Amino acid sequence: MESVETLSDGRVLPDRRRFTWRTVVFGYLRSRRRGHRRHDEREPVFSDWHHPWLFFLAIGIMLFSSLDAFLTLRLLDRGAIEVNPVMAAMLGHGHVAFAASKMLLTALGIFMLVFLSRTRVFRFLRTGVILTCVFSLYACLACYQFLLLIEPR
Repeated sequence: MESVETLSDGRVLPDRRRFTWRTVVFGYLRSRRRGHRRHDEREPVFSDWHHPWLFFLAIGIMLFSSLDAFLTLRLLDRGAIEVNPVMAAMLGHGHVAFAASKMLLTALGIFMLVFLSRTRVFRFLRTGVILTCVFSLYACLACYQFLLLIEPR
C-alpha cells in the first residue's frame, strides 16, 4: 500500500521512497557517518559503515561454529565428552537444542563485537581484534577436531 501526501494547495503526491537492493548498495557505498561526528571526538564509536574485514570475520566465525557443532556431534558419537558445561547441558536437551543454542550464542556475540568494533577494551585493545582472535581460535579448534576424527580408533 502506497502512502500519499497532501500538499497545502490540495495536490496529492504519492510517496516515492522505496526500499530495494539499490538502496542497500547505495547506503553501503555512500553511508554518511564513517568518521567523526564532532571535532572533539578522537574516534567514532558507532558508525553506519563497518570494514569489509569484519564481515569476513563474522561469516567465517559462524561457519566455523557450524563446523564445530557438526564435528562435536561426530566426536560424541565416537565416545568423546563435551568439555563446555553450557553446551553439555544443552546436549541433554537433544542435538537440535545444542546446535540452535550454539548458533544463537555465537551470533549474539558476533553481533555485539561488530557493533562495538571501534571501541577499546582496557584502553588499548579494539574489540575488532577480538573477532580476529576468535576466528583464529575457531580455525585451530576445527583443525584439532578434524585430526581427532581422522585418527584411527
